Amino acid sequence: MSDEGPGEAGVPRRNFYGRRFGHTLRSSQKGYLSHDLESVRPWGISVAENPGRQVLDPVAMFGRDCPVWLEIGFGGGEHLVHMAQSYPDIGIIGCEPYINGVAMLLGKIRAAGVGNLLVHPGDVRDLFDVLPEASVARAFLNYPDPWPKKRHHRRRFVTQDHLLPLARVLVPGAEFRVATDIADYMRQALEEVPLAGFDLVDLGGVPWGDWISTRYEQKALREGRVPQYATFRRQ
Repeated sequence: MSDEGPGEAGVPRRNFYGRRFGHTLRSSQKGYLSHDLESVRPWGISVAENPGRQVLDPVAMFGRDCPVWLEIGFGGGEHLVHMAQSYPDIGIIGCEPYINGVAMLLGKIRAAGVGNLLVHPGDVRDLFDVLPEASVARAFLNYPDPWPKKRHHRRRFVTQDHLLPLARVLVPGAEFRVATDIADYMRQALEEVPLAGFDLVDLGGVPWGDWISTRYEQKALREGRVPQYATFRRQ
């Protein structure tokens, strides 16, 4: 599979995520994708659906005027559903190109019965292209693909190519939370995120009060890696 995807106007861009498909989906997961995805997938994010990259209206997306939060790569969806349940008055969008993770999330949405959550089964940069400026009140980056080899560090999300579009869609004062068990990833985040217009508010080994430990975090802990949690604020 190519490590690049189409960007705005079809210009190729380097992926910051890894594979799109994993093990064979269970029949129930295939059912979620077939029957549930369209009801929670906002139209007009992909280049195919919106080639002119017309700006979307978050109010229309959620059917109400509410603060919008964004999770960049939601893995299996534990944190995304937890936030939707904990904050029913917000609207939260999750972007994840890994189809197995999307299927897992859809099962969790069905079980939890949350109705304030939207899913883009693809690249968050497609969403950045079509969101209005200063339209997102909080963003999360939890256990992103680490790209451990030094020559691949430019693929990490915490580079200016990704952080500047994120900063554009965040409202002034918005929180950007980063959780990782890779010390060098956090090192790069601490260097790069402030350059994109953020202030570091907090950094340490204690998670946020509304945090829920994900399967990726549990795997890290089992393998002896120490998670770090950073909170940045959009200037």
